[in-house]
Order: sequence, then C-alpha cells, then structure tokens
Amino acid sequence: MDRHVTALGVVYIASGILGCLIGLFLFWVIAGSGLLSGNPKGMAVTSIVATVLAGTFALFSIPEIIAGIGLLKRRPWSRILTLILGVLSLLEIPIGTAVGIYTLWVLLKPEAAQFFQNPDVANQAAG
Repeated sequence: MDRHVTALGVVYIASGILGCLIGLFLFWVIAGSGLLSGNPKGMAVTSIVATVLAGTFALFSIPEIIAGIGLLKRRPWSRILTLILGVLSLLEIPIGTAVGIYTLWVLLKPEAAQFFQNPDVANQAAG
C-alpha cells in the first residue's frame, strides 16, 4: 500500500506542476501576442483571455499538488481529496483516465482506509 500511495502522490504533484507550467506558458504566449500586435483593444482582450486560461489551469492544478503532498505525508484528508480528483480525471482521456482508474483502484481498497487512519501500523503489518 505504501508504494502505491507514494506513487500516487508523485503523480499528482507532477501533474499539478505540469498544469501550472502549461497555464503560465499559455499566459505568456497569449498575452505576449497581444502586446506584439500593438493594438490596445487586442492587448486588452488577449490579456483577459490569458488570465482566465492561466487561472483555470491553476484552479485545477493547485489542488492536485496539495493532494499529492497530503498523500506523501499520509494525511487522512488527502485520501478523500485525491478520490475526488481521481473521479474528475476520468474524463481526461487517455492519461487522466488511467490516473483516475489507478487512483480509484488504490484508494478504494479496504486497507487504504486503515492505512490513512494509522499509516505506521499499516506499514508494519504489511511489511
């Protein structure tokens, strides 16, 4: 159980960081293209679009980073948060679907609930 939870934590942190980087890149490209146009209306529109897109990516990526850190620290709340994010990721075909299935497979096992209630005891029993 410990290896699977650690792997999930790393996957969610990496996915969250990647989402934030994509958001920043999109902001840079879209807002930058508005600046290059030299058109004041174009700058205003592209900066709004860039801010909304970057904010949307951050809105969905930051909870993944939080969930991943919680999983690595074996916090009980992280199991619930990760399950919610895993269900949402099922819609992100194909990679998100695979991550969502793996998340559900790991965190819906009966021993997962025990593991997050007392991770030290669960590791000793399994080891």
